[in-house]
Amino acid sequence: MTWFLTDEHKQLRQRVRDFAENEIKPRVAAMESTAAVEYEAVDLIARLGWIGVTIGAEYGGMGAGHVAKAIIIQELARISAAMGAAAQASMLGVAKILHFGTDEQKKTWLPAIAAGSTLPTIAVTEPGSGGHVLGMEATARRKNKGKDKGWVLNGRKVFIGNAHVGHLHGVVVRTARRRKRPDDDDSRALSAFLVESDRPGLTLADHEPLTGLRGFSCGELTFTDCWIPDNNLIGDLGDGLDVAYSSSILYGRPNLAAVALGVHQAVIEDTVRFAQTRVRYGSPLFKLPTVKRGIGLMKHRLMTAQGTLYNAVHTLDLNRDLAKDQRHPCDAELMNAKYTNADSAIDSARDALRIQAADGLKTGNPLERFLRDSFCIEPPAGTGDIQLRRLAETALGTYRGQMSQRFAA
Repeated sequence: MTWFLTDEHKQLRQRVRDFAENEIKPRVAAMESTAAVEYEAVDLIARLGWIGVTIGAEYGGMGAGHVAKAIIIQELARISAAMGAAAQASMLGVAKILHFGTDEQKKTWLPAIAAGSTLPTIAVTEPGSGGHVLGMEATARRKNKGKDKGWVLNGRKVFIGNAHVGHLHGVVVRTARRRKRPDDDDSRALSAFLVESDRPGLTLADHEPLTGLRGFSCGELTFTDCWIPDNNLIGDLGDGLDVAYSSSILYGRPNLAAVALGVHQAVIEDTVRFAQTRVRYGSPLFKLPTVKRGIGLMKHRLMTAQGTLYNAVHTLDLNRDLAKDQRHPCDAELMNAKYTNADSAIDSARDALRIQAADGLKTGNPLERFLRDSFCIEPPAGTGDIQLRRLAETALGTYRGQMSQRFAA
């Protein structure tokens, strides 16, 4: 898996690991006990420039690509899944501007994001439609303010990563009426807009902690006659579905796979320490055949999951410099990485509990946190069932999209 990692990748991993150990680890206990949004740590991560890992140097970003992005997220998540999730949520928010932004939008927002002074988000999910993007109800309707042309947004968005720390929301809404028949093509009915967090008409709900990822902001936005100027439209009218899907496939799935991989790594490290220090029958616990087999199985899962992720993001990086017809389609690899990593982290956390037994149930035991965190990685960017459905489509030849060819550059 590591043959394509450069010296720069290895140095980046060490820098992130040192930062996470020194700056994030001391905050974990407080994040767990209060479950409040960890504003300061998110700001520290942003100020280091890591949110701009895929932003080009011409805009002040690292221009380091998707492998580097996975490394950053994994190393943060190894210490705190919440901070890995926070980093990936704003890295995800960058995608829409990179792929669909106008020159003016890129010049306005990308340098600020790269510098860490602006954190972007993407808001797609709604309470009534969940992951079914075309089922959304939020709308944007034409309304001019004097000479200024614009739109009025109404509706609710839920489970928005970094909702409370974000400054610039990418909001996908309906700009055309829903088709009357379910089989009618509705793919051009959605559009995407940039909405600043202080826009009149935008309301942010109070923070409600999740089961896991304590310290991570995942909130609800409500738009009530929220006026947006024309130049805040991302892409063309009707590009909303592509904005949502390209962000989810190229960023959301590998990003969450990297969070899961970091948690998975932490699970194994913690379990190995436990098995080496706990004595049973006069010998370390790992001497028991069942324990040794369990650790071996966890290591097998970790290596397999790691391979799926880094193979996928390496392919994305290869595509950056290739013409569209020469790029390697890897949507399936990205889906597989999300599915494999999310499931494997949960499975290994469960096996770690079998090894640690009742000790694993103690409040304050890291395993308790790993269990809760691993389950929080399953739903976003498509549950396992969604990934398997799309993988089946690639096998059957009915899959449409290949965002990895269209938008990798």
